[in-house]
Amino acid sequence: MKQPAVYLLASRPYGTLYTGVTSHLPRRIWQHRTDQTEGFTNRHRVYHLIWFELHQTMAGAIAREKQIKKWRRAWKIELVERGNPTWRDLWPSLAPGASDGFPLSRE
Repeated sequence: MKQPAVYLLASRPYGTLYTGVTSHLPRRIWQHRTDQTEGFTNRHRVYHLIWFELHQTMAGAIAREKQIKKWRRAWKIELVERGNPTWRDLWPSLAPGASDGFPLSRE
């Protein structure tokens, strides 16, 4: 699925949230989940894909990411719960055979 996307990750339901943008969602989420890059997500153990939105252009995805990053936390939670009320980890829908759900073992 090589298409621009905005996404939200969570450490657990109602836990730490992270907003990101990418041109290749499955690859980018795999990078987060396997600590391929150092930064906020691996420091705070934010690995669960809880929401994403596909875009036609990278410019559109970046504009949406900037918009969401300015939002209050409550608005982000509302966005997630409209489409994913149980905070299910959406990673398996991108990578069949991947582990599903909370908690994700990081040992």
